[in-house]
Amino acid sequence: MAELTERFGQDFAAARAQIGRVIVGHQEIVEGVLIALFCGGHCLLEGVPGLGKTLLIRSLARALRLSFTRIQFTPDLMPADITGTMVVSEEDDPATGRKDRRFTFARGPIFAQMVLADEINRATPKTQSALLEAMAERSVTVGGVSHALDRPFFVMATQNPLEQEGTYPLPEAQLDRFFFKLDVRTSARAELFEVLLRTTGGVQEEPSPVLDSAQILGHQELVRRVAVAPHVQDYVVRLVLATHPKGTPGGGEFSTPMVDRFVRVGASPRAGQAITLAAKCRALIQGRPAASIDDARSVALAALRHRLILNFEAQAQGATSDEILRNILETLPLEAPGMPGAGPAALRG
Repeated sequence: MAELTERFGQDFAAARAQIGRVIVGHQEIVEGVLIALFCGGHCLLEGVPGLGKTLLIRSLARALRLSFTRIQFTPDLMPADITGTMVVSEEDDPATGRKDRRFTFARGPIFAQMVLADEINRATPKTQSALLEAMAERSVTVGGVSHALDRPFFVMATQNPLEQEGTYPLPEAQLDRFFFKLDVRTSARAELFEVLLRTTGGVQEEPSPVLDSAQILGHQELVRRVAVAPHVQDYVVRLVLATHPKGTPGGGEFSTPMVDRFVRVGASPRAGQAITLAAKCRALIQGRPAASIDDARSVALAALRHRLILNFEAQAQGATSDEILRNILETLPLEAPGMPGAGPAALRG
């Protein structure tokens, strides 16, 4: 296990370094996307246009030797434009000398190992569902026949937080399918200076391949083998339950006054799964055989921010999911008396 852990950290660092040859700054975003990939999840990136989201996933696909497609979501995009469709093909029949017509499946752009769903909230809910079904099932069904997608399969969807007209916000159940939601912000002064130097010169860097599909699948299996102590798992459970306000199923025991005031529906168990897996991956990155509470805390915002449903008062007061989650992280005890794994050992791991 020690040798595998060391190899994981080396491969993760190599992939991050290759992306860094092209992407300036955004280290948290790059690391978050890589963690989601190595955990077998998908990413939703929110940010204004021009911040390098497309370049990021294109560079990642090149560094990992994965096939890549980009789907531009528009209001007239249909599910068949994503998944593919049945088409009529003609072949000569040597026995009869006639044309033999048959239906064949023409694969859509979803059949790639890395898919960029650009501006996903511009497509209709029906089209969004076609993509999200493929994300969940790792397959698409056309004409009653199921077609498996290539592995590994990773979707990075983007949406613009500013443009509201002509958009169809993702329903909560569909948002829950994304492992992480990452907020992409404008680069700092020094980073923007470097971006302009790199992109306006004669030669632009390209990432070199450092991994392949088999290695990625092996790392995804390794992540699930990382140990999680009972007190760490209990912290994750309490963290998820803390997002549920009083008066809701499972709510009130660990919630804060801010949660009770602004949250209508808390995070689902899928959020706990994402935090646990991401904490395991972070432990491997740092060369540790077991996940800690610090690991869970470090990935909590990315795993939870899109899974909270806020009420009208939160919208009126301008309260955000990130503010509510930071309030939970500041107040939630690291240990819980009477709970599994409680006691002096229930520290930061």
